[in-house]
Amino acid sequence: MASKRLVTSGNIPKLDDFLCFAIYSANLAVNRVYKPLLDQLGLTYPQYLVLVVLYQEDDQTVGRLGDKLFLDSSTLTPLLKRMESVGYVTRQRDPQDERQVRVRLTQQGRSVREKVAGFRGGLLKATGLAPEDLSGLRRELVKLRANLSRASRGTD
Repeated sequence: MASKRLVTSGNIPKLDDFLCFAIYSANLAVNRVYKPLLDQLGLTYPQYLVLVVLYQEDDQTVGRLGDKLFLDSSTLTPLLKRMESVGYVTRQRDPQDERQVRVRLTQQGRSVREKVAGFRGGLLKATGLAPEDLSGLRRELVKLRANLSRASRGTD
């Protein structure tokens, strides 16, 4: 019979002690701040991120978008189909490689950029952090993401 370790209330981590919960709940809070604007535009947060990536570089493959957004094609494809149905993007097979689907912004998709550009300042203000603190936090989160990605692939 396996021995049972006695658990006392002093050594049980509380929810707020978990880094994963702090990240998860901060993500939810960010999404709540974005939600009113995104609702006006008929976008979800992941769809908004697709637009941001396409603003940086239009005409990308679904695979490349997925790599940048950390989404697999089974998640990204339905999202892109919805964006296409409301007129924000087009999807077409690449004539040089029929296996690839290329995603491009429409004029309507480009026009959303101006609407959301001003909203970013509101999010930054809502954080209550100084710009240098926010920049440092972002750097640390990017480093954390890279470390966790390496660990999950077993490439430590």
